[in-house]
Amino acid sequence: MTRTTLAGSAAALALTIASLGGVTTSAAAAKPDASSEPCAKQQTQVDKAQTALDRATERFAAQKEKVKKAKKAKKDAAKAEDKAERKQAKADLKEARAKKDKVKSNKKAQQMRLAKAQERLEACQADQEPPAEEETTPEG
Repeated sequence: MTRTTLAGSAAALALTIASLGGVTTSAAAAKPDASSEPCAKQQTQVDKAQTALDRATERFAAQKEKVKKAKKAKKDAAKAEDKAERKQAKADLKEARAKKDKVKSNKKAQQMRLAKAQERLEACQADQEPPAEEETTPEG
């Protein structure tokens, strides 16, 4: 490409980005302002963490099923006379277990993230509550 073509492409890209930026700002203006609500950011973090935990839980369940299938395949392969088939089934089971362990640790980490996000939300909500006024009793 020549410099002119590159410059023209860069200008077109900048114009496209600028026009998309206008769309983004108008879309953002249409959304209600999340910062006007107290603890909105913390609530959003809790929601995202919960969604991620749900996905991790689904992946963990799916991976557990794969381990069960690999165990069954290994058991079936043990009956087979082909040594290569037994070896492959054993390797598949080992791989499935390793993936399950990784998914399990990811799930545990996500549970901890969710717990931390909930703590932050609770702390924010506690800060938002007005302090309880103690009743004064007249002396005398």
